[in-house]
Amino acid sequence: MILSLDQGTTSSRAILFDQEAGMVSQGQYEIRQSFPRPGWVEHDPDQIWETQLAAAREAISESGRPAAEVSAIGITNQRETALVWDKATGRPIYPAIVWQDRRTAGQCEELKGRGLADTIAAKTGLVVDAYFSATKLAWILDHVPGARARAEQGELLGGTIDAWLIWKLTGGAVHATDVTNASRTMLYNLHERRWDEELMEELRIPRAILPEVRMSGGDFGTAGSEWFGEEIPIRSVLGDQQAALFGHTCLEAGSAKNTYGTGCFILMNTGNEAVASSHGLLTTVAWGMGDELYYALEGSVFVAGAAVQWLHEGLGLIEGPADSEEKAGEVEDSEGVVVVPAFTGLGAPYWDMYARGAVFGLTRGTTAGHLVRATLESLAFQSRDVIGAMEKDAGMPLTGLRVDGGAVRNDLLMQFQADILGSEVTRTMYAETTALGAALLAGLTSGVWTREQLESFNKAEKIFAPSMEAEERERRYHAWQDAVSRTMGWEKHEGRR
Repeated sequence: MILSLDQGTTSSRAILFDQEAGMVSQGQYEIRQSFPRPGWVEHDPDQIWETQLAAAREAISESGRPAAEVSAIGITNQRETALVWDKATGRPIYPAIVWQDRRTAGQCEELKGRGLADTIAAKTGLVVDAYFSATKLAWILDHVPGARARAEQGELLGGTIDAWLIWKLTGGAVHATDVTNASRTMLYNLHERRWDEELMEELRIPRAILPEVRMSGGDFGTAGSEWFGEEIPIRSVLGDQQAALFGHTCLEAGSAKNTYGTGCFILMNTGNEAVASSHGLLTTVAWGMGDELYYALEGSVFVAGAAVQWLHEGLGLIEGPADSEEKAGEVEDSEGVVVVPAFTGLGAPYWDMYARGAVFGLTRGTTAGHLVRATLESLAFQSRDVIGAMEKDAGMPLTGLRVDGGAVRNDLLMQFQADILGSEVTRTMYAETTALGAALLAGLTSGVWTREQLESFNKAEKIFAPSMEAEERERRYHAWQDAVSRTMGWEKHEGRR
């Protein structure tokens, strides 16, 4: 069996997979989020470790099989969340600062003011933002008394959640991270495959606190027998979105996955090339195996499932998100109604923080069904915006989209997604694609499976083939783009409030 540890933002989960990558058992425990000030989000590192250990023990216990049958551990984690701990005692010196935390926005503006945005983009593939880990680590060193001096003397260790779990599991024997998590810190040079000296200096992060960077599929030491009664090798580590990409077996360049949640996370495999984006996408490591790095372009849709929630909570048009398909099915199409859910501005490829949501094409005949259908369609249109930007940046067409997340149960939405992309959309068997990805890579690394076997594991549950005529597809998409253009800069216009 393979044990997958899936440490997320709201819970710690562990899933055991058998030799056919079937789910055997699982354990899951919620973790607390604290919000000490507006814009601040923190986790208790000890609770993260304790809940992850408890979930893993529960998964093994529930399986009814001995821990000796677990061949390897794979780890996947919430990305960008950062912490610092005492090397001698293992005690965190401050809570983990969560990826959602915005306290370092001012420091990021200062970095931009010093002209570092282009340097950081060229070296790391990232934009300067409080989202990433580097400024969080710097903040802890700056605000905990004596921390910076101790860090420079080698008394402290830091990193992302994967590094913390590895260190705890190995009893402090291994301080390491993988290339996917390193690539989300704003400190990792994608081209030279190492922590970047210039960026460490600019951000005042001592090299001594940073973990060793290893390939995602590789040796991360051994979980001690005190945890599970047996020693178990750790053989894969992946950030959560990269794990989902691997779990969808998007192993070839041009393959992509979309996770439909509150927003959408879209990643496209670009093969062995780190493609620089001219459309505001992120260049990131997809995973590393052997001596090869595989890269991806990443883009986000800010408002996806949140728009469906708005139909329920804000407008009262549906009983709940699950009712959206039935309501939208009351009409044959949206009859020219276009909803642009730019509630918090627009992301890639528009990047307009002043855009605001709007509804276009209303007539006296417009019904709740038209509004619900147009809102669902907005998820597909926004996803095409991001995927279109990826195709342009990568210079390669989409070879198919594999999907997961809450909204993928909506057949009407998935069919429209295929239609508006002009490409097949594959809904896979597994809902827990992130945990599966970590398990598949651990199994591949430890010789449980071959690469050829992987593609047979997360089979298609349903494939949606495009049925819309190309002319109609482009007409509908042009109408969407026209509507988006009319929402842009709304908050900047005089007299809006």
